Amino acid sequence: MANLPQTVDLDEFDRRIIAALVEDGRMTVTDLADAVGLSKTPCQVRLKRLQQAGVIRGFRAIIDPAKLGLDHIAFTEVKLSDTREAALCEFNAAVRRIAEVEECHMLASNFDYLLKVRTADIRRYRIVLGEKISALPHVASTSTFVAMETVMEAGHRRTKSGR
Repeated sequence: MANLPQTVDLDEFDRRIIAALVEDGRMTVTDLADAVGLSKTPCQVRLKRLQQAGVIRGFRAIIDPAKLGLDHIAFTEVKLSDTREAALCEFNAAVRRIAEVEECHMLASNFDYLLKVRTADIRRYRIVLGEKISALPHVASTSTFVAMETVMEAGHRRTKSGR
């Protein structure tokens, strides 16, 4: 069984720091301090503590997948033939190696996993499904749902202006 993460006590300044960095992860410490109402040194100390505690796990660039020719999204339900712990661990390790799988969630449902798969088009998705996803350990069956439009996606928050 996986260890559950321990929660971290956060005060209002910590929450403001997190919210500001979600909006703009490239913000300087000086700008961050101004945004949250602290001086630079206490802000820097809090930022370091949030990083050391694992609350802030890193900083990333948000890429526009369409500009890379990767605007086809499919959600794939996966049902396993074996759901004992060893089989789940094998599946989890193997699915992490498929570059086209952006997200993988184990669910309490009539299927076991939901994958978010991003490819260039439906032909490429069919290849990924047939050669990679279906070949994962213990896969019994899959079912696919193709996204027609992305309305909201993780990592793409609205700005304060509403865009």
